[in-house]
Amino acid sequence: MGKIIKVSNLKKTLRYLKKNGIRQAYYAMKERVQTEIADDYAYQPPEEKELQRQVKDGERFSVKFSILVPAFETEERYLRAMIDSVLSQTYGNFELILADASATKAVEDVVKSYGDGRIKYRRLKQNAGISSNTNQALMYATGDYAGLLDHDDVLTPDALYEMAACIDEYEKMDVQLQLLYSDEDKCDSEQIHYYEVNRKPGFNLDLMLSNNYICHFMVIKRQLLQELGFRSVCDGAQDYDVALRAVNVMLGKDKMRTKKMEIPVAHIPRVLYHWRCHEHSTAENPSSKQYAYDAGKRAVEDFLRARGWKGSVSHLRHLGFYRVDYQPGLLVNRVDTAVVGGKLIDKKNLVIGGIYTADGKGLYQGLHKEYSGYMHRAALQQEAEMVDVRCMKVSREAETVLEEMLGLPYLQHPGNGRFDWQDCLNDTVDFVDLSRRFCGKIREMGYRIVWDPAMTEKIKMQNEDA
Repeated sequence: MGKIIKVSNLKKTLRYLKKNGIRQAYYAMKERVQTEIADDYAYQPPEEKELQRQVKDGERFSVKFSILVPAFETEERYLRAMIDSVLSQTYGNFELILADASATKAVEDVVKSYGDGRIKYRRLKQNAGISSNTNQALMYATGDYAGLLDHDDVLTPDALYEMAACIDEYEKMDVQLQLLYSDEDKCDSEQIHYYEVNRKPGFNLDLMLSNNYICHFMVIKRQLLQELGFRSVCDGAQDYDVALRAVNVMLGKDKMRTKKMEIPVAHIPRVLYHWRCHEHSTAENPSSKQYAYDAGKRAVEDFLRARGWKGSVSHLRHLGFYRVDYQPGLLVNRVDTAVVGGKLIDKKNLVIGGIYTADGKGLYQGLHKEYSGYMHRAALQQEAEMVDVRCMKVSREAETVLEEMLGLPYLQHPGNGRFDWQDCLNDTVDFVDLSRRFCGKIREMGYRIVWDPAMTEKIKMQNEDA
């Protein structure tokens, strides 16, 4: 596996060097090598006993899934692996809909060899593009939820059971989920080695505007998906686009506060999807589909427009990752957000704080400021449970909260518009505890807190010499 990944990394580094220059390529390669050395991931499929339990337990569920697969001249071994992975599901209430835009009968012949009534094959008259082809499959969907599967990828055997169990769990709480997604990993062309596992967070609006972290395996309420449809203008990023538009519908027309619990989206923290990497796949060679990343940028721009948020979207150094710059600022544009926090770095240019979990655990701690971190998330704007008061901008209402908490007037730094913590607070203050209490109150009020890694503050530690 090491040799395969290293060859792939060399190709990525050369592309990165050409795009971003020597300095950035140096740090990117250094970080990738360190990450590869530390990576000890190995996919562990469910044990046979667990699979048998799922078969029996799944009988109590009634939800039906429609698996949509647009196919085009799919290599037989990959096509069979994909179909076999669906037919091997421990939860069997599904239909597999293949919309075939191939010029030959190769895909059709393979599909007909199965003779399983749950497979619905549709031969398309022309190859009108990935979005149009997927819409053709969607027309025939009859399930409660529709799942998206690429023609050369595979599902894990427990994928649909885990989705059904999650839907059932939320229904017991009177919540009708509209979108679900799972963790994923990558595999080589022979499906022997599994690597680069993507462990995802729960729903995070601003992270989603930075990258399609939801990706695979995603299922959406079938009625909602049919209402939205896939847009050809976003071919290559059609899944990203439809997920963003689904979220926009879920957020509703209210431009004010939106608590995360009001968004009927669920994350299943299990690998349920294997993204196959081979010579022609986007996973192996991202730059092979530059148009897809331009389409992703367009999808984010359209989301901002739909929400009435004025901002520009730009590509970051890594393909498929974006930055939103709001005009004349995030807090002015978005009344759903009350705090924007940044990154704290020390004299060695290492991250020492800025974004934390709700209980005060630092994220991205110890990373060099030039590193992008796991799945590049340390370089992405994202919604946060808690940010540091030493590097933040706040809304007028949040200023009042901090004033009441401190018993002091809120002071704004004249140079950068941030909270002037050095003039308001002394060294005896427990900054993390203050940040926890302040951000907790802001979240109780229903506002979002956004972390922006481009906003940095150099912090001198107490034990450092002047």
